[in-house]
Amino acid sequence: MKIYVDGKYCDEKSARISVFDHGLLYGDGIFEGIRAYNGRVFKLKEHIDRLFCSAKAILLNMPLSHVEVMKAVIETCRQNKIQDGYIRLVVTRGVGTLGLNPNRCTDPSVIIIADKIQLYPRELYEKGMEIVTVATTRNLHSALNPAIKSLNYLNNVLAKIEANNAGCEEAVMLNAEGFVAECTGDNIFIVKAGALLTPPLSAGALYGITRGVVMELAQSDGVPVAEPNLTRYDLFNADECFLTGTGAELIPIVKIDGRVIGTGKPGALTRRLVDKYRALTKVSGESIYD
Repeated sequence: MKIYVDGKYCDEKSARISVFDHGLLYGDGIFEGIRAYNGRVFKLKEHIDRLFCSAKAILLNMPLSHVEVMKAVIETCRQNKIQDGYIRLVVTRGVGTLGLNPNRCTDPSVIIIADKIQLYPRELYEKGMEIVTVATTRNLHSALNPAIKSLNYLNNVLAKIEANNAGCEEAVMLNAEGFVAECTGDNIFIVKAGALLTPPLSAGALYGITRGVVMELAQSDGVPVAEPNLTRYDLFNADECFLTGTGAELIPIVKIDGRVIGTGKPGALTRRLVDKYRALTKVSGESIYD
């Protein structure tokens, strides 16, 4: 495997960052997870747009231009002969001192890894997954805005630990007001009375790229889409439920906190959106090999 580190391609065993990098010491940095399908990088521009928005939010000066980052992602896929895979793009504040002061980090680092990913067991995509609500709440906007894809993911990790301790792969996170925000790494959707509903960004949901694609696919199919505040009660009484994310893609949910959702099987709209999403990924994206 070839890994991009600050303009050079290194073997997996020789790819290194400094122990004084503030991305390691303090989680001071940002990242994107991106998918490649059929020799194309899916929604690359949108992911890089979001990366630059995260950089601006934390006052991190990107060492590469938007176009240069896109080219580096594509070349890393090419170096690793990726047809279908997952790209992890990381930008750290760079090497600094043992103090928090980011002004002592002069050279941000860019790291790109292109490999494979299987986020959840394959059978769960067919029969559906069970999830639980956890006590760990989503970060406050005034503390660490959930819109920033920062390297500080401890909030999500703690929620994931709670899910694993409950015997589940994923967990619902509420915000401080008790409304549904998102899951530890995915956005959440429900279907109720023929409409597709998902928490608003203001509730603590990430501006998910896959989330946006699914909303567009539903609207083009004539399905009403809305972003109301949702409670656990709304989830329990949904007709269907599914999660979306770059790594997860679309995965059905059939039980939440012991409550069976709908018929207890992946619903008709969920399956239809899965098919539409898979068809789109086969033909859309920035070509790796042109």
